Amino acid sequence: MALTVKNAQQAAQKYVQNAQAAAPAYASGVQNAGQKWQQNTAAAADTWAAGVVQATTDGRFQNSVNQASATKYQTRSSSVGPQRYQTGVAGAQQSWQTNTQPYLNTLAQLTLQPRQPKGSAANYQRVQQVGQALRAQKLGTNQ
Repeated sequence: MALTVKNAQQAAQKYVQNAQAAAPAYASGVQNAGQKWQQNTAAAADTWAAGVVQATTDGRFQNSVNQASATKYQTRSSSVGPQRYQTGVAGAQQSWQTNTQPYLNTLAQLTLQPRQPKGSAANYQRVQQVGQALRAQKLGTNQ
């Protein structure tokens, strides 16, 4: 006996309708889940690393990129991205500020040698000094 299966359009409509109706349940479910998420995610570090190695070995990343078309990327990015980007950036303002402040402090503490004429190798040393200081901040090795 053959299975009765909805067509993809009907299934997609039902999926979207049910997902929209489930928003309050989603919000409730994640409201106090941070500690459990953090513990379980940290405990899965080795599993994650093994999965990344296996996916790399199998070429799954490249295969997925090749399966998704450039047109799909561009269409979805331009139709959905702008609204999500705007909302996401606004919601992340405090986090961005908090996470950026140590780097701004690092830059404020640098004393660079004076600029030299365009093309001077000394100017590249200034860039290197900034890069090294910011990298040390990122790795937590700054003094």
